[in-house]
Amino acid sequence: MRRPGFIDIQLNGSKGINFSNPGLSVEDIRTATRHLVRRGTAAYCPTLVTNPLEMFRNNLPVVADAMADAELAPHLLGIHLEGPFVSPAEGARGAHPPEYILKPSIKTFDRMQKWARGNIRILTVAPEIEGAIPLIRHAARQGVVVALGHHFASDDVIAKAVEAGARACTHLGNGMPNMIQRHHNPLWCQLACDALACTFITDGHHLPPNLIKVGLRAKTIDRFLVVSDATDLEGMPPGTYEFLNMSVVKHKNGRISFGDTPYLAGSSATMLECMNHLASVVPLKAGELWQIGFDNPVKLLGLNPAAVARRLKPCVKPTRANAPMRFAIGAV
Repeated sequence: MRRPGFIDIQLNGSKGINFSNPGLSVEDIRTATRHLVRRGTAAYCPTLVTNPLEMFRNNLPVVADAMADAELAPHLLGIHLEGPFVSPAEGARGAHPPEYILKPSIKTFDRMQKWARGNIRILTVAPEIEGAIPLIRHAARQGVVVALGHHFASDDVIAKAVEAGARACTHLGNGMPNMIQRHHNPLWCQLACDALACTFITDGHHLPPNLIKVGLRAKTIDRFLVVSDATDLEGMPPGTYEFLNMSVVKHKNGRISFGDTPYLAGSSATMLECMNHLASVVPLKAGELWQIGFDNPVKLLGLNPAAVARRLKPCVKPTRANAPMRFAIGAV
């Protein structure tokens, strides 16, 4: 099977367009999608993050309209809801504004799914928060992929979440406190759980090479996924910007931080850049990289990789010009 490019199941925006910003339009999504395809992301899940409920009420129908658009439909595989049901604890919540974080609620989720016309395909939730386990069970029964993220759950709570239907972990190794107990922390449990696929931000800034290597060995090729977690600063020049009502800096090396602090505010990398960084860290064959960057996310969404590939035009080609294995923009 010839894969046309990469699949990104956690993408917050691109080219100055934030999917969680007020005033989002289908034309905005068209602009972002065309840019992303030109840069190697063949299809993706528009990701909406913690914000006032009014944003979800306005933006979810817009994304649903885009998914019904003839040009955009092949490139949009479903909505990823990353929030508002995350942990409010400092460290675990990351860049999510605490004032808009909500307790997990089946009623609220159902309202969001109605606004999205059934197009929410991934839900990131903190399993230790009251109401999370019933919500996980409810969403999983609807066929939604429930991912554990921005949390600090204990092993027994993670086990209960998996039993309730959780199937994945959102950007493992990020969205958790910098200081953790060496033996009892969410990282080891999620790495060890064979029932959970895990996504990793391999942009060169979010994770050190050793963690990427250990993550791949623990999850194996079958359960290891790459995401960009890119914000609207992907495709924008270095400088100071506003993100989630806070000042952030995009540095010349692509790193995005809150001012000059060590705290990251998302990514500015494309999937092509993330996959090439992964290839530079771990010597993988082309087929293994394609499985990680295309097959695994498509299968997690319950779709057929061959069917998805047939709908998309090639935008990435492998090249051995620079060992180890790398990819470049261009038709195969």
